[in-house]
Amino acid sequence: MAGTRVLLDQISPYRSRRVVVECDTRTTAAYLLDARGEVRVPVWLANHEVAPETSDPTGLYHGRAPLMPAAHTKHPHGRTRFDTDRLRAVWFEEGDGVALLDGDTPLAIIPGWAEADSGLPGYTRDAIGRSPYAWELDTVEAQLWPRVVHAEAYWNWRASPNAWRSVQRTVYNHLTRKVGTAGHYWDVSDGHAPLVRVSEHPPRTGRPFTVLSTVGMCGQRMPTLDRYMADASSFARIELGLATTMPAHLAARIFRWIGAFPWRAVTWFGPGHSVKWLDNNEDTVMRGESTAVLLVADPAPLSGGARIPPDTSGLTFHGDPVQWLWVVPITRPEHLFAKEHDAATLIDKLAAEGRSWVLAGPHS
Repeated sequence: MAGTRVLLDQISPYRSRRVVVECDTRTTAAYLLDARGEVRVPVWLANHEVAPETSDPTGLYHGRAPLMPAAHTKHPHGRTRFDTDRLRAVWFEEGDGVALLDGDTPLAIIPGWAEADSGLPGYTRDAIGRSPYAWELDTVEAQLWPRVVHAEAYWNWRASPNAWRSVQRTVYNHLTRKVGTAGHYWDVSDGHAPLVRVSEHPPRTGRPFTVLSTVGMCGQRMPTLDRYMADASSFARIELGLATTMPAHLAARIFRWIGAFPWRAVTWFGPGHSVKWLDNNEDTVMRGESTAVLLVADPAPLSGGARIPPDTSGLTFHGDPVQWLWVVPITRPEHLFAKEHDAATLIDKLAAEGRSWVLAGPHS
């Protein structure tokens, strides 16, 4: 709108979210947008004129931030406008939430689970109680502020020259110990977070198949987990594995889309999750008739008594255990079966049919 001034505009490190802070002389508000530019969460930050007695939400989603009613603001007579030099954003490690700081103090926190359509706005410093525009930050600051401190420390660490190298070395050395000597090593990311590599571990005595594994997914926690569980540490960090007898360089192409998927799509991968295959001409050869992949923590039931999966347990990163999920391509009927029933039932069905967790090459 005319007269609106943008005070801050920043894209998340994973490019899946964007935060914009605007002042239209009456109010200042923040907007958390998705990758398509659509507003997910509008959050009131401050009134700059006398507050009304009642609310008028009609402008909330139409480009004009409403004035907060007097009962819900610490400054019913309005407050001075913010200094743009003091405003900054700190993205959560997961990339789904953001904190807005006024200097070194919290101005607003928009957690990953905030969503306007569900009536869950962010928390702001000047708010009192709960309104459709913002919830009071004071009551949850002790709980949320440590996450902001952690997030700022995390991104400062990631900006250091050796941070990514330390992630690579940690995962790579673990795989070498657990799976065996590595062969080829590929970069399957596009130069910005999350950075992901793929390590190839060729066949050896007692293992007639290649193991491919991501290297680096565990370097950042996955988004949205705090919507579903109070303590997400056991599920927050993963790597993906794939066993195959087809040419490794062809099979490895699946990781170009699936390796970054949780952060780009703002979701998480867990045991038993099924993921629709993204349209990608690069991995047509390995895709075959599959339309989705099943992510399996323990593929032993699909081993048929042979081709036992390697033990990749024992790795931790920043205090969280790292779990390997194994990629098993599935067809559309199998994907629908998993949605209708559950992953465990689908695995029982595939095991009864003699399905292997090892992706076979064309002449295997």
